[in-house]
Amino acid sequence: MRVIPIAFAVLLGLTIHAAAQGSEPPIRIVLPYPAGGVGDIAARMIAESMRVQLNRPVIVENKPGAAGRLGVQSVKEAPADGSVLLFTPIAPMALFPHVYDNLAYDPTRDFQPVSQVGTFDLAVAVGANVPASNLRELVAWLEAHPDKTVYGTPAAGSLPHFFAVMFARQAGLDLRHVAYKGNAQAVTDLIGGHLPLFFTSTQDLIEPHQAGRVRVLATSGTARSPALPDVATFTEAGYRIRGEGWYGIYAPAATPARQIARLNEAVRHAIATPQFGERMTTFGVQPTGSSPEEFARIQKSDSDLWGPVVKASGFKPE
Repeated sequence: MRVIPIAFAVLLGLTIHAAAQGSEPPIRIVLPYPAGGVGDIAARMIAESMRVQLNRPVIVENKPGAAGRLGVQSVKEAPADGSVLLFTPIAPMALFPHVYDNLAYDPTRDFQPVSQVGTFDLAVAVGANVPASNLRELVAWLEAHPDKTVYGTPAAGSLPHFFAVMFARQAGLDLRHVAYKGNAQAVTDLIGGHLPLFFTSTQDLIEPHQAGRVRVLATSGTARSPALPDVATFTEAGYRIRGEGWYGIYAPAATPARQIARLNEAVRHAIATPQFGERMTTFGVQPTGSSPEEFARIQKSDSDLWGPVVKASGFKPE
């Protein structure tokens, strides 16, 4: 019998392994927003973990446009074989059906939930020129200074915008909205005294709050944010409102159940790693992970919560 040299055998094994891995196309995780944000970081960490677990290339593709709608629609139209996934925050799946009259996709009919990834709170902050250390004092100050009843958010039609509407209704305030393009200029205006209050994701206010440049007065979760344990929730302050954002992963609706189960296992394994938890916590995101069924219930519950708020806001996209 002829003996195959060890070096050749190893090379043959590597070649067979590479061929086997190459038999499946890469998994594409579409993120419908630009690179560089918290969601982008989370998606890339999950992609790397999935690559190792599934022994298959996994890449993240940023596809921004139309406030996220273009990327979402591209996944709706993708092959339903587990090779294309959607990584998205809450807005395209739970808010946009109430915002846009002619949405080109149906979040429930066109997508299959894979897993929730993590949750994040919203917060309201004031600058040094607003003499309020809690929500009650803020409301009293706004009532006494009707010319100061202006608030900013990172964008019109965003989750912070609608949460501010929810708060204004609870507090009996008539607040005027200023929509910014992101957080940077708004935080600058808040620090400079040009903007009385600002609603945005808690994660975007952690650094300026800790540096003493702004004061976060409340966060929107059911419990205090681990990143800002010194700050009360809106509920603790006497306002019975909550508003939790999230990130999640979806597949096209017709993806087979066995593929969904396999993907769910891989995603939840990635979320459960210490590295992912530590990195996300620094950004104010609490890793979760869920079954597809649980994630579907969360999506419906939040859609039901925000629908009436969107309607009450009177917001119509341009």
